[in-house]
Amino acid sequence: MAKASRVGTTPSLCSLLDDIVIWEILVRLPPKALLRCRAVCRAWHSLTSTRDFLLAHHACQPALPLLNNGDYVDLINDSIDICCFNNRAGLAAPSQLQSVALLNLADGFAFSYLVASCDGLLIFCNDDVDFFICNPTTRQYAPLLLPTDRRWTLLGMYPHIPTGEHRLLLHSYKRYLANELAPQFACHVLSLGSGQPARRIGWPVEIMPEFDPHVLFRGNLHWFPSHDDRESKMITVFDTTSESFQEMRAPVVTDYTHLFEIDDKIGMATMDFKTTIDIWMLQDYEREVWAFNCRIELPIAEIRGALRQV
Repeated sequence: MAKASRVGTTPSLCSLLDDIVIWEILVRLPPKALLRCRAVCRAWHSLTSTRDFLLAHHACQPALPLLNNGDYVDLINDSIDICCFNNRAGLAAPSQLQSVALLNLADGFAFSYLVASCDGLLIFCNDDVDFFICNPTTRQYAPLLLPTDRRWTLLGMYPHIPTGEHRLLLHSYKRYLANELAPQFACHVLSLGSGQPARRIGWPVEIMPEFDPHVLFRGNLHWFPSHDDRESKMITVFDTTSESFQEMRAPVVTDYTHLFEIDDKIGMATMDFKTTIDIWMLQDYEREVWAFNCRIELPIAEIRGALRQV
């Protein structure tokens, strides 16, 4: 009886092989190869569609920048080709651009463009009004259902560590009615896949929908208000755990500026639209200490010559 009991609790060889195939082989495949393997059988298709597998698969992929290439016909966006740019040494130039997803757009998606990405999920905006989410690994997409009485702007996308959810930070605007003194502004949090409506969290005055693209760093979203004309500006920080807003000191800069991340640090590039780009780096995140890194002199003559040849 004891022997029979032990046999009954031992995983079957078939189940063990499935686990090895799924979690040791398929999870490491590039997206296109994984897409082909999903068609082998229903079991593989089901197992490779789970959230845990998709997150594990994404974690095994290299972090590469995305390019949004639209195919326009009579000024209408007929398709969207999302490519990743791989510039590692030894890779031939034609192979540096690798298509991740090609979306053929119907009449209702004439002016769509990529607005956010996180953990392999892509968010597109359609006609500056509607949003839809796409998973290029599974080739699935779905619209985001938001109230139509407000104008929505996506500020950022992030993983919410306490719940394991992916969430969107949105800014909304509602035109004021005749009996109201001012327009209605608000910020909202939308939990993807929860089926719950966007949750209103208020509207800090420093938040503007015209913000430059955000930087997700140490679990927080960061923006620099380039639209602000003041000489001394603050970086707006959204703590994605507490889902609250804070501010961070920034260098005193007067030209056009945007944030970026490199080598596990936040950087700031300031451009004078003439000949130079100044690079600042955040040396101490907790103490908000910035240091000037370098000045890049642009080869204006070479750039102009290259543009004439295009």
